Amino acid sequence: MRSETLRVPGAHLYYEVRGTGPLLLFLPGSGGDAAIVDAIADTLTDRFTLVAIDPRGYSRSTLDNGPEDQRVEVQSDDAYRLINHLTDEPAYVFGGSGGAIVGLDLLARHPERVRKLVAHEPPCFAILPDAAVQRAFVDEVYHLFRTDGVAAAGARFVEGIGGTMGSMPNPADLPPRAAAMMSRLFANAPIMMEHELRQFTSHLPDIAALAPVTDRLVLASGRETGTHLPARPAAELAARLGITVTEFPGGHSGFTDEPVAFANLLVETLLSPVVT
Repeated sequence: MRSETLRVPGAHLYYEVRGTGPLLLFLPGSGGDAAIVDAIADTLTDRFTLVAIDPRGYSRSTLDNGPEDQRVEVQSDDAYRLINHLTDEPAYVFGGSGGAIVGLDLLARHPERVRKLVAHEPPCFAILPDAAVQRAFVDEVYHLFRTDGVAAAGARFVEGIGGTMGSMPNPADLPPRAAAMMSRLFANAPIMMEHELRQFTSHLPDIAALAPVTDRLVLASGRETGTHLPARPAAELAARLGITVTEFPGGHSGFTDEPVAFANLLVETLLSPVVT
């Protein structure tokens, strides 16, 4: 594995590269970073050149002017620039949670650069029929963050989405690379609460732009998520686009809940023939 940085407008983007084959860009969820892919990397690098990023402002990706509100289209442009930097060919893309929202925007804006996107449980709650209720829930979480701190806000968020995320491990029980990642994620959490949670959950995917490229889009949700909140935007978006949702093992954090089964299905899904 090698690590590099790419200069993008307003930031330096850190990314890690390993494996051989066509490019697979891994977009982590909000507050996550490149090391989250480690749990499934061995399976993926047998078939792909796996590229995982620290989104701008998190972990090792620095902003020129310090913390600022995150915008989906800016992170999407970062992904587009990174693909162009690394390959002349269209890339496979996997996005989880907030990364799935970024992936959807990337596909909508630059379909010629995406070979296939798997968008796993994008939390774009604004697309839901009860969007006002979900916006109030997110505002409640944000208020808790400002008054009681990130732990209280995080607990309320996990409760509100149906407890569909695995618990965070104790860094003391982890090998050094994983422990270092956990330290970064803890540091990222308040940044995400302040600058990304409300912005990303209120994002509306461009359905008109996605409709002509559904042959390159796989919307996914976790088996354990069921009908809880994290799975609902994917189901709603699929219904509007006239496609189905692919069920993956685990819950919202499926690739760390059941990494072997998740990775095997991801490879199968990415490499299945594109319907034209």
